[in-house]
Amino acid sequence: MIRVLIFLVIVALVAFGAVWLAERPGDVVITWQGQRIETSVMVLAAAVVAVAALTATLWSILGTIARAPSDLRRRTHARRSARGFLALSRGLIAIASGDARAARRFADEASHIAPDEPLALLLSAQAAQLSGDRAAAERTFRAMAARHDTRLLALHGLFIEAQRRADPVAARFYAEEAASGTPVPAWAGHAVFAAACAAGDWSGALERLERNMKSGLLDRATYARRRAVLLTARALAAEEHDRSNARALAVEAVGLAPTLVPAAALAGRLLGEAGELRKAARIVETAWRANPHPELAETHAHLRPGDSARERLARVEELAQLAPGHSESLLAVTRAALDAQEFAIARKALAPLLAAPTQRVAMLMAEIEERQHGDEGRAREWTARAVHARRDPAWTADGIVSDHWMPVSPVTRWLDAFEWKDPVAELGHRNGAGAVIEARHERAAMEPPEPSRAIVPTSYRPNGRAAETSAAAAPASSRIARPQSSSRPEPAGEAAAGTQSAPARRGAERAASLTHMPDDPGPEPERAADAETEGRSPPSAGARNLLRTLFG
Repeated sequence: MIRVLIFLVIVALVAFGAVWLAERPGDVVITWQGQRIETSVMVLAAAVVAVAALTATLWSILGTIARAPSDLRRRTHARRSARGFLALSRGLIAIASGDARAARRFADEASHIAPDEPLALLLSAQAAQLSGDRAAAERTFRAMAARHDTRLLALHGLFIEAQRRADPVAARFYAEEAASGTPVPAWAGHAVFAAACAAGDWSGALERLERNMKSGLLDRATYARRRAVLLTARALAAEEHDRSNARALAVEAVGLAPTLVPAAALAGRLLGEAGELRKAARIVETAWRANPHPELAETHAHLRPGDSARERLARVEELAQLAPGHSESLLAVTRAALDAQEFAIARKALAPLLAAPTQRVAMLMAEIEERQHGDEGRAREWTARAVHARRDPAWTADGIVSDHWMPVSPVTRWLDAFEWKDPVAELGHRNGAGAVIEARHERAAMEPPEPSRAIVPTSYRPNGRAAETSAAAAPASSRIARPQSSSRPEPAGEAAAGTQSAPARRGAERAASLTHMPDDPGPEPERAADAETEGRSPPSAGARNLLRTLFG
């Protein structure tokens, strides 16, 4: 509407001017080079307008001729760009749909049309990956890494290729290259942190954790939890050679995650050795309220190494009041009562758990029967029930069951993967003869001995001192139990073969299948020495032989 009004106004002005000139006639005389030209004003005005129009037309024609080469190049480039964009779009669609042949064709077309286009390079690399040509994909990513605009994208692609060919060294190198700049890509920061954790480089992992936090890749709660786990790992590694530093690291870890059981147990034990009993007890009690755990009960019982068994029982009973009725509270009181030879207290504490006993409950009852009454028959009965009983909670990660906590999973190498929970139920039955786990023994016989680990686990003696253990010298129950497949049924020929009778052999296999007993009351020299010091006799020879038969 506005354009129409403007047009009408212009037409009106032109008409007004023409009428104005027509009503005012006059003559115009031009003398130039001896020539005299006389004409009217209207004719002169018309001539001027005609000359101006002709000049504008000629100028436009000359400009079009002058711009023709550049216009041709621009139109050719636009057509190539449209073809290249169409090839890129179709190539990406082919990759998303899994059509490797079409993706390769469109990638070649895009590379021919626009060889230096970043998207064309990316399409070529992804098409090579889809078709399984790893070498071509790596060559393309290396070419992209030489460019500033595609460097991070290329490093990510090289990182993925290194992971696919199981090359953790190269993968960590590419991740560190990507994380060295600013801003730090999220994948690179997390990858460098995971690689440091998998390698046991706790200092490097802590440094990367700080940088990830400053880069905004983590929230505050995740940062605190991961830092606490890493500090606990460093404390465990430094426990044997630098107990003062280990104590400081453990206390810092508890400050970040008060409910982290390994950190609380380690801090309580080291603080108890340093004489800071109140602080140690407060740390252990805080963790116990949130997560009752046998390691916390053991640490709390032995805060003062010189205490008698009755004093330890009193302290454990106080701890149990913080989580009344919890199975770990009852088991801790039972264990302490057995050490103090208070069998009535032990039976009373264990009574609520006898309706559905776990392996620990059954073995504690066997020990009570053996030590209180010397009743080997009842002890054997409870031992047999332990074979069929439900397994107790254990440190579990990715199907792996361990007798002690570890910072990373042995399978996925993820940090803080171990959880205290019931292990996955083991499979395998023999036609009504009971659960017999054979695959465990077959696999254990085929696997080589487990190599020693960087972090040496510790076991706790009744006097509160930490005893050195290693993977080579540890008993079978302290090794990591691999996830087992279901047991195969035993052929009739194998059941009838051998010098032992079938019931005896099955009983031995059931006893051998019991591999995780946190409260194993086996014949330790330190326990026997403490028993003599406290004025009570150690377990009888019959009990020792029975337990040796069960647990090797």
